[in-house]
Amino acid sequence: MRVCFGDCVADFDARELFLAGKPVHVEPRAFRLLELLIAARPRALSKQELQEALWPKTYVTERSAARLVSDLRQALDDRGKVPRFIRTVHRFGYSFCAEANPLNRAAGQDTVFKLLWADREIALQEGENILGRERDAVAWIDVYSVSRRHARIVVSGDRATLEDLGSKNGTFLNDEAATKPRRLGDGDRLRIGTVEMTVRRYVGGVSTQSVRRSQ
Repeated sequence: MRVCFGDCVADFDARELFLAGKPVHVEPRAFRLLELLIAARPRALSKQELQEALWPKTYVTERSAARLVSDLRQALDDRGKVPRFIRTVHRFGYSFCAEANPLNRAAGQDTVFKLLWADREIALQEGENILGRERDAVAWIDVYSVSRRHARIVVSGDRATLEDLGSKNGTFLNDEAATKPRRLGDGDRLRIGTVEMTVRRYVGGVSTQSVRRSQ
């Protein structure tokens, strides 16, 4: 199963983790911790539950789990004080505190939408993806010209739709103001305030724009 959360994708079958479209190294036990937390969400897992699942029949101290959580947070670019994904439940354990959505599979292939911004690749999840200065936005854009909840992209299977959320400086698609919901295509140019991005659509890991150029 492949799960998308924030700008991350975790493939629990292939045991791979991607952050902003780039592979991230994470040790097997930390990857298993992520799998346990996502499967249990929104329920918090106690330290004892985690110890029994991660170190069966082995005595370890609570520091072992804390170090593992720290390693996982570092891999996910998460922060303990203001967590995006892993929340510490004081004197109890940990919980996964973000939305996590399975990536659809159609005809044996995945359709994945990404936003390219400067040197970043932001993977969009199935459902609603908020773009703005709000810290828990899928595309967190900390730029003065961008509103807190500037726009959203709704992904449904192999379709993605852009909608402005009443932003101050507007949302533009291919240099035209997006005053109503607009369907996105591979290679579309998106402007949020003064921030420019490119939309990419991949099917089975291949850009549909690349496929068209080769035909």
